[in-house]
Amino acid sequence: MTASTASTAFDEAIARDQRIEPADDMPEGYRKTMIRQIAQHAHSEIIGMQPEGEWITRAPTLRRKAILLAKVQDEAGHGLYLYSAAETLGADRGDLTQRLIEGRQKYSSIFNYPTLSFADVGVIGWLVDGAAICNQVPLCRSSYGPYARAMIRICKEESFHQRQGYELLMTMMRGTPEQQAMVQDAVDRWWWPSLMMFGPPDAESPNTAQSMAWKIKRHTNDELRQRFVDMSVPQAAALGVTLPDPELRWNEERGHHDFGQPDWAELKRVITGGGVMNEERIRRRREADSDGAWVREAAAAHAAKGTS
Repeated sequence: MTASTASTAFDEAIARDQRIEPADDMPEGYRKTMIRQIAQHAHSEIIGMQPEGEWITRAPTLRRKAILLAKVQDEAGHGLYLYSAAETLGADRGDLTQRLIEGRQKYSSIFNYPTLSFADVGVIGWLVDGAAICNQVPLCRSSYGPYARAMIRICKEESFHQRQGYELLMTMMRGTPEQQAMVQDAVDRWWWPSLMMFGPPDAESPNTAQSMAWKIKRHTNDELRQRFVDMSVPQAAALGVTLPDPELRWNEERGHHDFGQPDWAELKRVITGGGVMNEERIRRRREADSDGAWVREAAAAHAAKGTS
């Protein structure tokens, strides 16, 4: 098959809304884009274990400890699914990890903020996982088959995580004034970073147009951000918390909520390594990779012995 024939077959498959599978011919640009996106997603799941993992030993009850342990374990599984999906494109998991700890690949900016109280665990479940759901449910229809199929289970588990977080916050809001204040403080700190999770505005997003054309993404950053705001407002009202945006109001004409813009300069600063927790997150990931080297070496030696 010539390069032009392969390109035509790929374009026709995309036009027919068919899945692209690992054995199919695909443009190199598509392959690289998919590796970049899947790797960033996998890195985010693995780094994302840290903010809540810090609270496992400090959870107030055995029930909350068990819930948090299960959630952190789920995030580890998500990372493994996604690294496996990247490997179907010819990527090497060890190389992807090295790129992460050397700063050559990114992860979600949201994980570079500190978790200052146990209420943060609930707000991460509600807002951060809620934003992830808005982002990821459309990815179940992504054009790359292994990625789309991995997203089905991931989205089911993320949906449960959001419910867990919301239930924790509802419990705290029925508690003491101090607990209620703790929840409101966490909402104030996590609202704007959650909006930034969808990426820069469409006009400033360098990859959105091509990803939409290849049907990797189904909605733009701004469309998903609007969906998240519309979803979160009634949930905040039910909780009894105030979202920290003086411009937030219902627009009858648009049929959506108007809302203020995040600090995009802060997003850029955090993405490029200037967040409060950037160095700490990567340091811990580097240490975990180093501490686990003997396990990987032993597993490889055992596998080699079994095939010799």
